[in-house]
Amino acid sequence: MAGKEEEFDYKKEEKHHKHLEHLGGLGTAGAGAFPRLESHKAEKDPDHAHRHKIEEEIAAAAGLGSGGFAFHEHHEKKEAKEEDQEAHGKKSTTISFN
Repeated sequence: MAGKEEEFDYKKEEKHHKHLEHLGGLGTAGAGAFPRLESHKAEKDPDHAHRHKIEEEIAAAAGLGSGGFAFHEHHEKKEAKEEDQEAHGKKSTTISFN
């Protein structure tokens, strides 16, 4: 069927990015708690303190990356919502000075 166009489901895309945003936030929370645990282990286990400090830094970097992913997905979700509004005539991107 060459003449039939399929309509893109913007609501489904928005929902998908919302779920990924929430997963990124959960990853950030989990990765935020892990460096504190490793810091505590470094104090309690001086024989392996260097290893715990390295794991603490890696977990902090993972938390930062996860936060960046959540931020990115938040903007993707907003973009999908705006595209949905434009496709259905709810929002105009042009400015009128009349």
